[in-house]
Amino acid sequence: MSERDPGRFSVRQWPDWSFWTDRRRRVAPMVVNGLAALVLLPRVSLIVHGGHGAARTVVALAAIGLYVAGYLFALWFAPAAPRRQRAVFVAALFAFGATPALLFGSPDYLTDLTFAIAIGLMLLPLRYSLPLGFATAAAQLTWMLTTSGQVSWTQVGTLGGVTAAVGIVFALTFTTGHLKAARAQIRRMAVESERARVARELHDILGHNLSTMAVKLGLARRILETAADTGPALTEVRDLETLCHQSLADVRATVSGYREVSLATELSGARLALRAAGVQAELPASVDEVEPELRGVFGYVVREAVTNVLRHSDAGQCRIRVGPGWVEVTDDGTVTAEPTAGHGLTGLAERLAEVCGQLEHGRGPRGGYRVFARAEAVPA
Repeated sequence: MSERDPGRFSVRQWPDWSFWTDRRRRVAPMVVNGLAALVLLPRVSLIVHGGHGAARTVVALAAIGLYVAGYLFALWFAPAAPRRQRAVFVAALFAFGATPALLFGSPDYLTDLTFAIAIGLMLLPLRYSLPLGFATAAAQLTWMLTTSGQVSWTQVGTLGGVTAAVGIVFALTFTTGHLKAARAQIRRMAVESERARVARELHDILGHNLSTMAVKLGLARRILETAADTGPALTEVRDLETLCHQSLADVRATVSGYREVSLATELSGARLALRAAGVQAELPASVDEVEPELRGVFGYVVREAVTNVLRHSDAGQCRIRVGPGWVEVTDDGTVTAEPTAGHGLTGLAERLAEVCGQLEHGRGPRGGYRVFARAEAVPA
């Protein structure tokens, strides 16, 4: 059995009135419902002039007073109350509201329970509150049939109609609340996703480019220290200048969301970076056999793997192989301990997961370090 989506409204769910904590939003409903409670004044007049005796009259009037006070109190405080207290509020209102009917043996008085039914629909799950409202109407109908044999369908219909109408209104209210919460969650997730994307992109760009720049700076320094001819050093400096401009452009494109990675471009950049570091590079002649939909994410794999070779490895050789749905980067460096995934490899795994791919990394079968990515192109 599949688990129910917690973001989807259900009649089993307890109503969420978290927005009710704003007192300014509660004033208008309180005023409206306080005026609505004035419909009980004819009932009070009927009891006072009904000749039921002083004791029963006082008890009935006190019950009605507690009923109205409890109704307004529940409107103000109960939506933020725990579940057990909500049930107590509803039970108390039904007890106060039904007291005059029980004192005077009149099923007509049960019509006043419309306020208790409304509170029940407001506080309890609809799977409980709806049957409670209809059960009240059924109880009034049964009582009328068993006592006088005559049914006041207007009064019974009032209880049933209030239950149905208020139940629909609250169901729509709860559903709307869930939709608003879902939209807010989507907005938060979009912001978090964009932040993660920018952080991942910047890590990939700056990690690779800064590693290449460090290698070229070291090479230029060694040339200036040991060679009389500064031409090769100037070449490395020019490459550094170009790489700086490229990095700045990549950062701007990343922030704006328009940066695209090409596998062919990354292979070309890897060739230059590895050559500058003195690492022999064995690269594929072309990427035509790679699925076009996967060349972008495989470009990130090559970029990160080569960056790790430049920063963490003492390798003298690096080999990159590609296939229709896979790419492999291996080196012959020394691996003293089982490597752990850093931010870069974790980001690669996330990128590959977006295209239903997988990433493997660790000690290679022939020594050194191996990064292997596999994915399947999704048909358009």
